[in-house]
Amino acid sequence: MSEEQVLYNVVVNDEEQYSIWWEGRELPAGWRIEGTRGSKDECLAHIDEVWTDMRPLSLRRRMGRV
Repeated sequence: MSEEQVLYNVVVNDEEQYSIWWEGRELPAGWRIEGTRGSKDECLAHIDEVWTDMRPLSLRRRMGRV
């Protein structure tokens, strides 16, 4: 299977950190599917759009910026 044929899911954890994960593989503990699915490039482009503050949620809360 070529790279273009592999599907990925955008995943997010409780700290609102994003990543991609192979479609059909069991998610690591602490991660959930965000809802975006597609090629690696499509998923990474989506993450670039939505993950605008890379600080973990717990840090943003401590700083009062949530």
